[in-house]
Amino acid sequence: MSVQVENLEKNMAKLTIEVSAEEFEKAVQNAYLRSRGKITIPGFRKGKAPRVMIEKMYGAGIFFEDAANALIQAEYPKAADESGLEIVSQPEIDVVQIEKGKAFIFTAEVAVKPEVTLGKYKGLEVEVTPADVTEEEIAAELKREQENNSRTIDVDDRAVADGDMVTLDFEGFVDGVAFEGGKGTDYPLTIGSNSFIPGFEEQLVGAEIGVEKEVNVTFPENYHANDLAGKAAVFKCTVKAIKVKELPELDDEFAKDVSEFDTLDAYKADIEKKLKERKEAVAKREREDKAVDAVIENAQMDIPEAMIQNQIQQLMQDFIRRMQAQGLSIDQYYQFTGLDNAKIQEQMRPQALKRIQSRLVLEKIAETENIQISDEKFEEELKAMADMYKMEVEKLKEVMGDYEKEQIKKDMAVQEAVTLVAESAKVVEKKEEKAE
Repeated sequence: MSVQVENLEKNMAKLTIEVSAEEFEKAVQNAYLRSRGKITIPGFRKGKAPRVMIEKMYGAGIFFEDAANALIQAEYPKAADESGLEIVSQPEIDVVQIEKGKAFIFTAEVAVKPEVTLGKYKGLEVEVTPADVTEEEIAAELKREQENNSRTIDVDDRAVADGDMVTLDFEGFVDGVAFEGGKGTDYPLTIGSNSFIPGFEEQLVGAEIGVEKEVNVTFPENYHANDLAGKAAVFKCTVKAIKVKELPELDDEFAKDVSEFDTLDAYKADIEKKLKERKEAVAKREREDKAVDAVIENAQMDIPEAMIQNQIQQLMQDFIRRMQAQGLSIDQYYQFTGLDNAKIQEQMRPQALKRIQSRLVLEKIAETENIQISDEKFEEELKAMADMYKMEVEKLKEVMGDYEKEQIKKDMAVQEAVTLVAESAKVVEKKEEKAE
């Protein structure tokens, strides 16, 4: 086998791969041996017909396709390795010559890893959301915990108020005629939830238990039932029960019940601490993302379309796996959303491009800064992976090839490059956006 490399525009390359006539003949003979059991020739038992007879009856090239496929699968990886190119896409194969007694020649057009010219990547200015925790946020967390530990009690000494949970009988009429689907019995409704037609819940405020109340509403123009859209309706409603949530008092006893702390102050301090940690983690990710975005903005690179398409396919495969994990096929997803393969891929294109750009600039920074992963750090990473997979470290090493190990080291170097640009960045507090 021999390979010639032709550099094309936009970081594409064409490999011309030539396989000797002798190797091609071997591949054809192997194709014949694999296929003869499926071919019947008059006068011969099935599977016993000579190759020459099969070729005479079906044409000299009957085994060429199988032979070509076998050779391409075997020889392309060798040619790619021999070329010395850093190939970043699947090859587009084209057969140039396939004839009996001649060399088999095919081409493989591939995308090559683009060269990146870095601009400024240290000391970049980035806007980051402050990680400060407000009293309002602490109060909101306490409120949520109160709600989680609330109890429901019956109210029978007053009329309906906003926020009440009521049990309701109702029947709707349009032009004095009851309509289909407009009747409910023992229907649970929280006043203020906006789960009914606009204006319905508000008119129930002040209604008394057991006393019929008329509610007048107009169905929205875009209502799902066309025969009701835009029409005025009267609902005859009877509230049968009123319930309210009773929240526990915010005191030391509450803190003891819902946490490991003996006082409300200690519990609030813990809430503040955890909120701070969450916000700092978010701010860290935001700082990293913004810093990498700025590096990309300052860099120059010409990314081949084939590389983008390859990344889109990877994203598609990940997406399909996630759908399947949720018990949904991709075809079902398309039916539910009205999307198709082309539309999904177009939506994924910006994400695919961003992934490629990020990886390229970070690899270039790792190279420029000569970031090396020490044996100690690599061992720590392997231990973390082993713990995640619930395996012994040595067992993980056994199932991991040299290529996988090198990829892990590259990923670690990229992450260190992220840390470098993020920590060197000048943080500017993000300004609140003014409402127009």
